[in-house]
Amino acid sequence: MTRRLLLNPADVEFTAIRAQGAGGQNVNKVSSAAHLRFDISASSLPDAAKLQLAQWPDQRISDAGVVIIKAQTHRSLPRNQADALARLQALLDLALTPEAPRLATKPTRASKRRRLEQKSRRGATKLSRRNGLSGE
Repeated sequence: MTRRLLLNPADVEFTAIRAQGAGGQNVNKVSSAAHLRFDISASSLPDAAKLQLAQWPDQRISDAGVVIIKAQTHRSLPRNQADALARLQALLDLALTPEAPRLATKPTRASKRRRLEQKSRRGATKLSRRNGLSGE
């Protein structure tokens, strides 16, 4: 079990923007979508976590090392901000979870037998070609 890194709210910058989608009486007037920016290098994460997160292959991480998340599923700005924070936390948890080591296994007896039978069948096919039975 790994220790979960918690976000410092001071590391996150929110911008209220207008949500995309079909218009209505309210959507064109109110900026209810949240645009989250999280600068990896300027954050309070440990250096090893910063390096690991910056190298994580995710389209939400820019080349400058800034995580950008846009949340617009809810009708209110606070709920969209909470959704964006939850998605950033999920990204951190996924990127900073160590990969499980591969456990070496042995081939089964049946797989060894099948491999050897296939080798002998293939060898017999090649031997029959070599003995001049192919019509040369």
